[in-house]
Parts: sequence; structure tokens; C-alpha cells
Amino acid sequence: MNIKHLEHLLTLAETGSFSRAAERLFITQSALSRSIQTLEEELDGRLLDRIGKRNELTPLGQDVVKRARQIVHDASELRRLAELFQQGGGGAIRVGLGSGPGALLMTPLLRYMAVHQPAVRVSITRGPTELQLLQLRARQLDALVVDARRVVPAPDLQIESIAELRACFACRADHPLARFKSVTLAQLLAYPIASTPLSDEVARLMVDQYGPQANPAQMTTLQCEDVTSLIEVVEQSQAIFLGIAAAASEGFKAGRLIELKMKPRLQASARFAYITLAGFTEAPAMALFRRLVAERMHDGVKN
Repeated sequence: MNIKHLEHLLTLAETGSFSRAAERLFITQSALSRSIQTLEEELDGRLLDRIGKRNELTPLGQDVVKRARQIVHDASELRRLAELFQQGGGGAIRVGLGSGPGALLMTPLLRYMAVHQPAVRVSITRGPTELQLLQLRARQLDALVVDARRVVPAPDLQIESIAELRACFACRADHPLARFKSVTLAQLLAYPIASTPLSDEVARLMVDQYGPQANPAQMTTLQCEDVTSLIEVVEQSQAIFLGIAAAASEGFKAGRLIELKMKPRLQASARFAYITLAGFTEAPAMALFRRLVAERMHDGVKN
């Protein structure tokens, strides 16, 4: 039995359409139709009922699809194992990083691999968590390190908690607010607020603490996924940084930034997770990335 025929059936079952399935598989509809017909002949039974423009699985088709998922998965894993074996001491690290993890991990990872593991190919993707999850499911990425609150649990995802890092408000050391022993939200709002997109849970917590004006959707005036860029802007202007304190640790240590003492004290935090596809073999090189994550994803990160 040809694995490709099973893959074609699975794609057809997912899309419900010969045209959409053929488009996804990059083959013609006639080639897809021949593939399904060949599979039906091998199994000596009808897999699809073609009702007008609709295609519905027969009882046999439903059972075959259920079993084919495991067969195709196992075949994919065999190919993956062979690929890892052929890579030998090299290999690849393909990861997606959320805004906070990007600030803490991206440069150290690239620097470490360039110096100590130059044979390993490294690819880092940044962007919205939703897009990175699509890339993970398409096997374009091997793992994600992202805000766990922005990931909906699903059977195909393996979600490993890493750390919960506290959030803070920070500004440049010579900022007008730096002279105050405590700062209110009203005082903050006199200046631009720079932040990454925050989860709904963190937004609700801030509103509970400080009132409707603390809703990040209204309060934030400078927003992007790149924490490093936001911090650079804060160091060069009177903008206020809202994000994980660990991302600003270098500025704190160098005396360029200070953490503002809020009244009441800010209770928000970011909860990060290591996300992979359940049941898939991890490349040996990914062990290096896991070690870096364990070393750096905490509030007392060292540079």
C-alpha cells in the first residue's frame, strides 16, 4: 500500500473537496482522483460517496482515515529519524520565539551556535503566536517558546511550562518620574506607554488593579512584538516600558533604566511555555536550545 495514497485520502477528508485537496497537495484533480481510485481497488471497497459536489466518507472510509493517520504519522517519523541520522553532528534548530523570549534568547542563541556549533543551522522566527502555531503544525518549526496564556490547549500540542516572569513599568534613569518614590497610573499616562501585545488575562488583571484606564488596548501607545526595539525607544525618549523585568535587566544593571515603583504594586506576570507537536521526534540539536532556555528564562538572567 502506497503511503502517498493514504496522505491523499487524509487531505481529502480534511478539506472535503477534490479541488481544495489537490491544491494543497500540489497535484491535479485527475491525479488525486486516480490515487483515491487505486486505494479503493487495493482495499476492495468504496471510501467516498460522491454526492453532487460533496464528498462524504463511507463507513469503510471513516475507519481507513482513522487508521491512516497513525500510519502516515509513523512513516513521517521514520523519515525524520533517517534525516536526523544523516545530519550526524550537524542538524538544525528551527524555533519560534514570542516577544519576551525573543529578547532573552535570540542573541545568546545565535552567538553560542556561531561560536560553539557552527555546523548547526539555526532559524529563528518572530511574530504573532497564532501564526507561529500554524508554522509549528506545518512542521516548519520544531518548537516555540511563547506566552502560555496565548496558546489554546489542543491534543496535538505538547505544552511544557518554563517560567513565570514578573512584569514591571520602567523608564530611563533621568526620566521626570524617576524622582518619585511611588508612581500612580495617572502619572504614567502623561507619557507614551511602550508594550508588546498582552494576553487577555493580563489585561483583566491590570484593569482589576488600576481601573479601566489600565486596559492595555487603550493605554498602550507604542506596540510591537520586538521587546528589544521597545526598550531602545524607552532609553532614548520619555516613553514608559511595560513588560517583563528580565527583558530590561541589562539596562537596569548599566544604570540606563530604572524600575518604577507603582502604587499599588504591579502584580502582573508573563507565563511562558515550550511548545512542540505531540508524538514527534526532536532533533538532537534541540537539546542545546532547551539548555539555553533553562539557563536564561528567569528573572535573574545573566548576560
